[in-house]
Order: sequence, then structure tokens, then C-alpha cells
Amino acid sequence: MRKVMSILVLFIVLSSCKEEVVKKPERLIEKGVMVDIMYDLSLLEAIKYQNPISMEPYKVNPAEFIYKKYKVDSAQFAQNNVYYASNYVEYKAMSDQIIKRIDKEKAVADSLVMLEKKKQEKVKKAKPAKDSLTVKDSVIGKRKKFLKHNLVKESSMKKEALQ
Repeated sequence: MRKVMSILVLFIVLSSCKEEVVKKPERLIEKGVMVDIMYDLSLLEAIKYQNPISMEPYKVNPAEFIYKKYKVDSAQFAQNNVYYASNYVEYKAMSDQIIKRIDKEKAVADSLVMLEKKKQEKVKKAKPAKDSLTVKDSVIGKRKKFLKHNLVKESSMKKEALQ
């Protein structure tokens, strides 16, 4: 009798775990689209956090822009977010996809930054920086050449005038 009772309790516990805690929304957003929305929202939030002034000139709510892009409204997104979050394993997998995507984009951005730094270093090495004395000396040298040239020109003009 105890075995039957323990099997019955185990069956009830396991079947209660299968029951959906949150009902499926009427307008369910596909998992792939939901991942895209969450990715875009996380990027915009990061931009807002890193440089809050960058969003001010546009006077646009970034979340509303994303909702328009994917043709959803905030209520629909919230309902779908709660629905997907109710299944921890599935929501964790979605979050991992977003993190992988961000890491991939970060690697590309980092490599572009490194290339730009290398270009700048090559430019700096190609053109040695002139200190203020060198610049001053070159300006003085140019002035001397100019004056000397003008003096020679004037003296030749005077000689021609005397003849």
C-alpha cells in the first residue's frame, strides 16, 4: 500500500510540474524574433548607459523604436517576456544566444579598433613629430632664404638700373 501511495504522490508531483504556470499569450512572438528584440533592446540600453547624451538629440524612446521595428507593442512584448521567462531553461538558452551574439559583435568591433590603432601608429612613425624648436628653426630658415632672395633680387635690379 505504501508503494502505491508513494507512486501516486510522485505521479501527482511530476504531472503538476508539467502544468503551465503562465498561459500562452494570444499573440505569441516567435522565439527567434523574441531573441532579436531582446538583443536590440540590450544594445540600446548599453548605449544609453555608456553615453546617455547620445540619445538626447533624437528625442526618441529606443524601446518604442524597437517595438515598431518588429511590429509589436510594449504590452505584447511584456506578456511574451513573462511567458518565456516562466520556463527557466528556455529563457536561459535565449539569454545565452544573446550573449554569444554580443560577444561575436564585440570581437569584430575590437578587431576594427585594433586595426585603426595600428594605422594611427604607422602614421605617427611615418611623420616624426616636430618639436617647437625645430618648427621655429625651419620658419627662421625660410625667412632668411626669402630675405636673401629679395636682397639678391634688389641688388641685381639696382645694378641694372645703374647701367
